[in-house]
Amino acid sequence: MAKWQKNTLKLAKNHAWKSAPGYQILVVDRGAARLDIPIGWLVAPDETGLEVRNRPKPDDTCLIQISILPMPDGVDWSALPLAILLENAMEGSDTETLVRGPLVQVDRPGLHGVWRETRYIDPEERREACSFCIFAREGGIHVVITLSCWPEGLPEFTPVWDELLRSLRVGEYRDAQTGQRIRPREN
Repeated sequence: MAKWQKNTLKLAKNHAWKSAPGYQILVVDRGAARLDIPIGWLVAPDETGLEVRNRPKPDDTCLIQISILPMPDGVDWSALPLAILLENAMEGSDTETLVRGPLVQVDRPGLHGVWRETRYIDPEERREACSFCIFAREGGIHVVITLSCWPEGLPEFTPVWDELLRSLRVGEYRDAQTGQRIRPREN
């Protein structure tokens, strides 16, 4: 597991950080990824990145997993289709897949990604579960984010996924206290 360090900084008076009401900003790896998560959710490291839970384990009913995959400099990754990368990221699991939804393309300034919803049998609980997974890239950084919940939680957690997608930024490095955009190596 990579080194884990959590910092809480006092914001400058003129800071530019903004999140949706009821959400807080999560910045991963100094700006490799930035997304809004519901206020009060718990953030902790896991084997491949970060976990964000709505409640402490084992009482949690929603889990967001975030993995940052920095790529070597000097390579143009745009010719490698994100759909193939997402498919490869979802393969190799022993989990029984029930349904895979269609791929949804996300293309906006500063972010290119593809995501899908999947229904599967949770191997521990032996019951149906749902996940939304996005594979996104920008500026030589690839990010995989998965939100998992139970089917009965979809009315509550689908808006969380929608806000995550709306707020997601990749490779957008900002000064931690002001929120002003900077180049990656200046922070």
